[in-house]
Amino acid sequence: MFLAGLCGALAMPPVGWWPVFVLIFPFAIIRFGAVTNSARAFGQGWLFGFGYFCGVLHWIGFAFLVEASTYLWMMPFAVGGLAAVMAVYWGAAAVVAKILGRYGWPLWLSFPPCLALAEWLRGHLMTGFPWAAPGLAADSMGPILQVAALIGMPGLTLLIVAWCAAPLAFLDQRQKISAVFLLLMIPVALLYGLQRQGQVVGTVPGVGLRIVQPNISQEDKWRQNNSAKIFEDLVATSTTPSTNGLNITHIIWPESAVPFLIDESEGAKNVLRGALGGETHLITGAIRRASREPSADHYTSVLVFDPYADVIGVYDKWRLVPGGEFLPFAWALEPLGFQRLVSLPGSFAAGPGPRTVDIPGAGKAGIIICYEAIFPDQLLDHGERPSWIINVTNDGWFGHSTGPYQHLAQARMRAVEQGVPLVRAANTGISAVIDPFGAVMASKALGEKGFVDAPLPNGLSTTLYAQYGDFALLLFLAVFGFVPLFSRAD
Repeated sequence: MFLAGLCGALAMPPVGWWPVFVLIFPFAIIRFGAVTNSARAFGQGWLFGFGYFCGVLHWIGFAFLVEASTYLWMMPFAVGGLAAVMAVYWGAAAVVAKILGRYGWPLWLSFPPCLALAEWLRGHLMTGFPWAAPGLAADSMGPILQVAALIGMPGLTLLIVAWCAAPLAFLDQRQKISAVFLLLMIPVALLYGLQRQGQVVGTVPGVGLRIVQPNISQEDKWRQNNSAKIFEDLVATSTTPSTNGLNITHIIWPESAVPFLIDESEGAKNVLRGALGGETHLITGAIRRASREPSADHYTSVLVFDPYADVIGVYDKWRLVPGGEFLPFAWALEPLGFQRLVSLPGSFAAGPGPRTVDIPGAGKAGIIICYEAIFPDQLLDHGERPSWIINVTNDGWFGHSTGPYQHLAQARMRAVEQGVPLVRAANTGISAVIDPFGAVMASKALGEKGFVDAPLPNGLSTTLYAQYGDFALLLFLAVFGFVPLFSRAD
């Protein structure tokens, strides 16, 4: 079961071999059916999930290589421990699916909604960590990705696992109708996706974006003697003439772009004032602090500078990275020697939540920083719907691993779910401009230094998922409750 789950990781970006799911989920369900009690069902489900999460989360280990002398010993505990905890949700799904079998549910039909609900809980309990849910396989399934506009990644998890499990129904004559009902949804989903992709959205007049990708290694980024050079390189890249003749109106730098408090540095502001030339806005990831007190709380933020280098907009990250920006259960782990990967004189504080920021000349933007892009729900301020999303990140911690590719794929899905374009500035890549259908219009590859110049795509009207969020999953689960009426289990 562990190996089956491990193979499931091949369905995720950058490999994208989604047909693997067609093999491993039926195999796992058959194994669940062969056990006789809940404890064994949990064990089989846990092993299946443990293999899957070891595969999709192995990239986390790269972060512990940055300062190996300090952090390397923590790697197996972080990667293996996190995979083991995530696998508990899959073990619980197997147990509940077995219990539903006592009430007439065929196991092939009960496990998909149980797993979808378990994945939803994984994204919400204990701060949540919905990285690489099975629904992310839609990233490589062409038009199927567009279904995210209706039911989001949680709903896609349910659909994809159900489709993969449906062939098991043909082993029993009485279950064929249920399977046909589910499998007929595939061409419907394809037609919906093709119709949606056929729309033309155009671009926002007068807006020219430059995304700067400095490609600074994590080892060099926070060395104090590198501060001036990092800032100079960012400014030089920002002011290089456009290669495609685009008039640049807005420059975007990645998360924590400079290793100093840029909003408190008059020298840096003077340089920016000359670089922006009274015409261009700068949107940058930055560390800022609540006050000038040495022990003040720090925020991972995005600052919006006007063409005269004055700060006119602020967004503070509110979903902090466990183990990076804060240490869960610090009271128990710190005495054992564990510590967060990013150290400051004070501590990172969480912002108030989703916020729409007005970007002069480019409309209202929802801002998400790094880790926040993996959460489908509570992504934007729905009281003030933005026309685009700005995502700044620093994936330099994870080198040339699968992590940056999976992170990009999840950002693409957020664009589809919300029906708005997403502009992504990543320190080491992958930076990109993504339209509201999830298509990458322009990008800079992982590990390359440079910039991306592109217009800003228009957004779409509010999608069903943007309006109702995970209520769509609850509705879908209710529909699934009627499907067994067409079947009778053994």
